[in-house]
Amino acid sequence: MTVNADAVIIGGGAHGCSIAYHMAKKGWKNIILLEKGYLASGATGRCAAGIRHQFGTEINIRLSMESVKRMERLQDELEYDVDIELMQKGYLMLAHSEAELELFRNNVDIQKSIDPDNTTEILDPKQVMEILPHLRLNDLVGASYNEKDGHVNPFHVTQAYANAARRLGVDIRTYTEVAGIEKEGCKVTGIVLGNGEKISTPLVVIAAGAHTKLLGAMIDIDIPLTPERHQIMVTEPLEMFLWPMVISFVYGTYYKQTPHGSLLLGVGDPEHEVKDFNERSTWQYVKDAAEKITVQMPILKEVNIIRQWAGLYDVTPDQQGIVGPTEIDGVLIDCGWSGHGFQLAPAVGQTMAEMASGEKPFIDMCCMSIERFAKGELIPEPACV
Repeated sequence: MTVNADAVIIGGGAHGCSIAYHMAKKGWKNIILLEKGYLASGATGRCAAGIRHQFGTEINIRLSMESVKRMERLQDELEYDVDIELMQKGYLMLAHSEAELELFRNNVDIQKSIDPDNTTEILDPKQVMEILPHLRLNDLVGASYNEKDGHVNPFHVTQAYANAARRLGVDIRTYTEVAGIEKEGCKVTGIVLGNGEKISTPLVVIAAGAHTKLLGAMIDIDIPLTPERHQIMVTEPLEMFLWPMVISFVYGTYYKQTPHGSLLLGVGDPEHEVKDFNERSTWQYVKDAAEKITVQMPILKEVNIIRQWAGLYDVTPDQQGIVGPTEIDGVLIDCGWSGHGFQLAPAVGQTMAEMASGEKPFIDMCCMSIERFAKGELIPEPACV
């Protein structure tokens, strides 16, 4: 059986659902969104869900400025009647050397040059300890801090976009796998589903994280993505004591306390983590992560770990997203965010909808074109874990 669609979006995470909502809001009809699992079952639902202004490249600063503002009003805009658990209690980026602190200073200068209202500041160790009195680090020289940063519940954000998209007529199909993408010459013509059904469409938007590489390969698009496993563990609920999200690029650690009271603890280890589609969590990770994090926060040594999981980063050579058209007419991609994509979904969703509509995006995304890799025009993001 073949059905027709004006557009097909592949990927039911925060980006896919945001794109669907923004396209429908612009007046698109007959949109089908396909997700092989449940909504937010991929990288979105496995991330730490931090939101921050503290980036080191102009494009990410502009996207984050807009996305944080939209997160603040998301429930009202999308008429979502569940708390999205937005906590804006700050983001502490710990500096362990003068060189690292100087990098943070440079990032702050860029942020303030783009947004004079940006509240990021450089703190000395005493100021850091006032915010995080349980921190114990002999090599701490300071930190970058923005009080308006924080974290949110990624499942609720995704569901809010999905509900709003459905109200605007988007057909969201979960547990629906894509078996193939069809083209004629250099133009996309449709989608083949795992059950044999076909969808005829002139536009396909792929926002499927690391799996975007596999989907692109179906129509001979070579996307420079590497899947990289990252793991997270969660503690028992505790009395609230950790208000900001805390990141150490040297240790590769990041941790936060959710409104429920549980601590969510992550460690990025790109040198040793597997580079394939392996989402199995390991005991070794729990041991290594516990050792690194309790060096920083000894108060956590007696806290119980109650669960853990793993998910995939979709890593590009410059740790920046790939956004926009491809060499196949009618195929747009949104991928490669290398661990910081979830928080940018509000702004990226609109830019993708504008590109799909043949309009100039409200934020210039040209620097994130897939063509930059062939041209050698990389834009490395220094603030990644």
